[in-house]
Amino acid sequence: MNGPVSGDGGEDVAYAWRALSVVGLASVLTSLNSSALNTGLPAVVRHFHATSSEASWILLTYLLVSTVLTLVWGRCADILGRRWMYLVGLGIYTGASLLLGFAPSVGFLIALRVVQASASAMLLTNSAAIVSAAFPERLLSRGMGIYLASFSVAALLGPTLGGLLVTTLGWRWVFWFNVPVGLVCLAWGSVTLRRSPRAEEYQGIDPVGNLLFVLGLGGLLVALSEGGSLGWTSPIVLVGLAAFAVLIPAFVYVERRGRHPIVDLRLFADRAFSAANFAAFLNTAARSSVVLIVGLYFQAVRGDSALHAGVALLPLSAATVLGSGLLGTLTRWASPRGLAVAGSSLAGAGLLVLLLTVGPHTPYPWICLGIVLVGLGSGVFMPANITAILTGIPSKRLGIVNAIRLMLQNTGMVVGTAVCLTLLAEPLAGGDRRAVYAGTISAVPAHTIDLLVTGYRLTYLFMIIVSAACVAACLLSRRVYGRTLMPVEEPLLVASGA
Repeated sequence: MNGPVSGDGGEDVAYAWRALSVVGLASVLTSLNSSALNTGLPAVVRHFHATSSEASWILLTYLLVSTVLTLVWGRCADILGRRWMYLVGLGIYTGASLLLGFAPSVGFLIALRVVQASASAMLLTNSAAIVSAAFPERLLSRGMGIYLASFSVAALLGPTLGGLLVTTLGWRWVFWFNVPVGLVCLAWGSVTLRRSPRAEEYQGIDPVGNLLFVLGLGGLLVALSEGGSLGWTSPIVLVGLAAFAVLIPAFVYVERRGRHPIVDLRLFADRAFSAANFAAFLNTAARSSVVLIVGLYFQAVRGDSALHAGVALLPLSAATVLGSGLLGTLTRWASPRGLAVAGSSLAGAGLLVLLLTVGPHTPYPWICLGIVLVGLGSGVFMPANITAILTGIPSKRLGIVNAIRLMLQNTGMVVGTAVCLTLLAEPLAGGDRRAVYAGTISAVPAHTIDLLVTGYRLTYLFMIIVSAACVAACLLSRRVYGRTLMPVEEPLLVASGA
């Protein structure tokens, strides 16, 4: 049932669409969980009586682990084969989702989130690579747009679904609903996905480089998440910042000199490749927290239920679906680079609307306008930028190139989420910070609400500045659509052992 080993020759459009259906379903699964938890987080915090720091790490641990492991799994996918790793990731993700609903403590829940994040990294590292390898170049933009739209569909349903599950069945179902979807996806993937040839023999996965990266990025996250509560001169915060400042340059040094680095830094000698990946980092740093931040606004500032907050966020996700689905049509008139610039600019305009109108009693039409612009812009930017990065990449290098893209994109998500959560709660006292994550701050005096609104303004201002930098990064690329991103392939193959 597995079919022949896939290769680079010929077109099998029917298989391409079947492979896309598997990848799309798994993408819906993982994205649904993340977006549903963003809305359901206050219920989880209340159940476990979690501190503000623990509330942050419920989200940040997942992001950190999935970011770090994209590099490891990207190299392993090229060595072991994408089909095998994809199915293993699906199985682990589904099992972890089942166990998360039985978590007896917040520490146990965070530990299971680490396992779930590891499996999610297996899926994400391989998803775009599977789509890119399956589709002929003439259909790749359409396939990639639909693939990205699957995330948007999940983002469309997730906040409302999370609010509905928390309100009617309890927080555990935010995780348990993944189980039947995961089993269906695992069965369909087992009979659909073809084996991919191994691109290279195993020669190591650079444990030193991985350790330096996780400790360096972890240090930054500790500093960002604890700075507001412990103070920016706290020894823990200073050690975290020092770890980041020392270990990340050491990581770059090791990768440049290692025999089998997890990141081939020579890829970044291509300016267009570097600019597109830097834009991916900035895009997620600027906009990945919008659902979380706006969802908390409705629950913490306005006192709405999780279900109401999820329904209020529907226009954002619907606009993202629309933007992603339009890519195939829009590429007839504009290059991926031009669409990435337009999408990032549009999303930045939406963030500006949110900044200028935020307040305790902001009329919903203004909020709706802001989040629709953010969603539509993000929906256009993401598939256009991914298409620009992966077009022309040889099949044997798709795993690691896609992993580099995901690593930078997810790093932006990690850093952006940590900064946004810190800025949001910065004006508040310690007890009020926990109330924000629990969604109960609306019961406190009006001046505390005003302080939280100040936090929202700081957060949106940060997002706008990063969004403007994303537009600039997109403009730096002058590549003509369709030109290979690696004009000299042979040295890369020699370096990878091919």
